[in-house]
Amino acid sequence: MDNLDQIVSEARAAFAAISDPDALEQAKARFLGKSGQITELLKGLGKLPPEEKKTAGAAINVAKTAVENALNKRREAIRKAALEARLAEEALDVTLPGRAEAGGGLHPVTRTLERIESLFASIGFEVADGPEIEEDFHNFTALNTPEDHPARSMHDTFYLQNPDGSLADKVLLRTHTSPIQARYMQAHVAKYGRLEKMPEIRIIAPGRVYRVDSDATHSPMFHQVEGLWVGENVSFADLKGVIADFLKSFFETDDLTVRFRPSFFPFTEPSAEIDVAFMSGALKGRWLEIAGCGMVHPNVLQIAGIDPEKYTGFAFGFGPDRLTMLRYGVNDLRLFFEGDLRFLRQFA
Repeated sequence: MDNLDQIVSEARAAFAAISDPDALEQAKARFLGKSGQITELLKGLGKLPPEEKKTAGAAINVAKTAVENALNKRREAIRKAALEARLAEEALDVTLPGRAEAGGGLHPVTRTLERIESLFASIGFEVADGPEIEEDFHNFTALNTPEDHPARSMHDTFYLQNPDGSLADKVLLRTHTSPIQARYMQAHVAKYGRLEKMPEIRIIAPGRVYRVDSDATHSPMFHQVEGLWVGENVSFADLKGVIADFLKSFFETDDLTVRFRPSFFPFTEPSAEIDVAFMSGALKGRWLEIAGCGMVHPNVLQIAGIDPEKYTGFAFGFGPDRLTMLRYGVNDLRLFFEGDLRFLRQFA
């Protein structure tokens, strides 16, 4: 037992020379491990006479406590040294200006949609919504689109598949937001159809639509805003007035001309394409097609349960993506959907 002071001194010297936490734990094993010097002395107590065992045990425990204190003290010193080194490495210059959090902003197409909704709300139109995964009936049949219409082609339409690879039963990603109109008319008739005079339907239907198409001015996913006004004595003159008023308000100018060019859509008759020409600016004198419209086809009204002899209506469909391109002077539709922050930050 005479070497206890020497063991404590060796332990203190060994611990003091170490600055690595792992090396310190290895040094600990030399003195306090299963085969350490202190541990071996404790194991040898059983061989001592009873009168010496108590005194020797107390002395060994004193030495053990001294070694443990030295170990803990060195552990704390190493921890503090590591913390100080880290703080010195990561020191902050509090005199530098703070870094503000980057502010987000609405997508330019979202801004356009909100603007369209606000302008139509100001003249009494409400916003209607519907599913993007649509039934064939509401997407085509309810809109007077026959089975052999080209729009039903696999080349134009995203049909959904069953897990086994077969086509789902006439389920597709909607190709326009017109199904919202069909669903709304059906619900409206179910609610008010028994009244002698059914309240007017005046809605817009904004949302995403899907077609197999992709180039500088077309995207497989794009947006539409379709409108519907059904009531007694609704005429094409009302349609022209609503569209002209909307375009002048949207572009914030009276310096434009709107024309209606005869066209064909299965769900309207007569039908027209809507063109606009600006009288000034970079697009001066150039006619741009921006929408389609027409009087709601009697067959569409009948399918919805509305009497076409008593009620008439008009419908129209704008491409808000194209309106966004015109308003902000963007010449490639794909830029809106590529997620390039350098482009999108311009509108934040």
